[in-house]
Amino acid sequence: MAWENKININSISTIICGSRVFLGVGAIEKIDFIAEQLKARGIDSVIAMTGKAAYETTGAWGYVTKALGKHGIRYVLYNKVQPNPETQQVDEAVKIARDAGAKAVIAIGGGSPIDAGKSAAILLEYPDKNCQDLYEAKFAAEKAVPIIAINLTHGTGTEANRFAVVTIPEKEYKPAIAYDCIYPLFSIDDPALMTGLPANQTRYVSIDAVNHVVEAATTVLNNPFSITLAKETMRLVAKYLPIALADSKNLTARYFLTYAAMIAGTSFDNGLLHFTHALEHPLSGIKTDLTHGLGLAILLPAVIKEIYPASGVILADVLSDIIPGLTGDAGEAEKAAQGMRDWLKSVGVTETLADVGFTKADVPKLVQLAFDTPGLAGLLGCAPVASDKDAVQRIYENSF
Repeated sequence: MAWENKININSISTIICGSRVFLGVGAIEKIDFIAEQLKARGIDSVIAMTGKAAYETTGAWGYVTKALGKHGIRYVLYNKVQPNPETQQVDEAVKIARDAGAKAVIAIGGGSPIDAGKSAAILLEYPDKNCQDLYEAKFAAEKAVPIIAINLTHGTGTEANRFAVVTIPEKEYKPAIAYDCIYPLFSIDDPALMTGLPANQTRYVSIDAVNHVVEAATTVLNNPFSITLAKETMRLVAKYLPIALADSKNLTARYFLTYAAMIAGTSFDNGLLHFTHALEHPLSGIKTDLTHGLGLAILLPAVIKEIYPASGVILADVLSDIIPGLTGDAGEAEKAAQGMRDWLKSVGVTETLADVGFTKADVPKLVQLAFDTPGLAGLLGCAPVASDKDAVQRIYENSF
């Protein structure tokens, strides 16, 4: 019997990593405690940052407004955060927040609203800066107003770590930042808020978690913790993603996918990332309607092929639940890549770069963006093999 059968998914656990995460069915009710804690800190005004609809359709918003009202905390709402959020949206939200005297940010949604909320939280402490300054590394952020993350997807892990990503559209840059000051003060991971995720979004967010751990386990900065979390993430996703795809309302599947995503976020908070994320950001930086998880899925087999000769022993173990029989021998690189393609196909993902609108003529531009976009060179430098332009070009070309 698998140990997870002994877990009461209706019992709210408190997971302490960089953030304090409330995990479990019904965890949204912890917003009352969180509002009480904010008020005790002297916070009487907040901005809520969300996408267009999910904050309401999931029911999360009703809990938030009730708790804020009960504890006498005023709020303003910014509900224009789009997938792959852009700098001007963050700047617009920051202006609204400043005008309202907001002293904290409540971000409700998946990775995009939470990352935008983290960015706004920094800028509220730096009135002379804007979001492009932040993402072009024109200053180093050392402070941010408190961040509350109410997570509505099981993929990014951003509710538990210190990373954020926002696009600079005019430059087609999609940089990443990582600052200790943007660990959320509290986060809520309530799988009951995620049962309405469409099948494709369910796939893509979980594949994001898979990529987090494949990378975090194999960077030059990896460690036993990042590898242990990677192995468990893969086991849980392999088991529960097919169940969630077959039955979107299955709370046990949503719970363990949410937990898997959270520990995957913690894994890369400790081990960092490399090729797949560094190369996906140019894809969705150019095509902002490309879902991040789909872009990652397209690149992942080619990345595994590239890094397997250096990281085969780790990958053979980490991937054993989806690609059984690997030994870690360097000669298995293509076998491992094909095994990942087969698994992705089994969960409904078959696209290549061509299917999402790229041609091989785009490769030189993509390669250049991977090296020019602020922050991505640092990720490339964490790869377990040489991360020169030839390697990046091979990964892109092998993803068609």
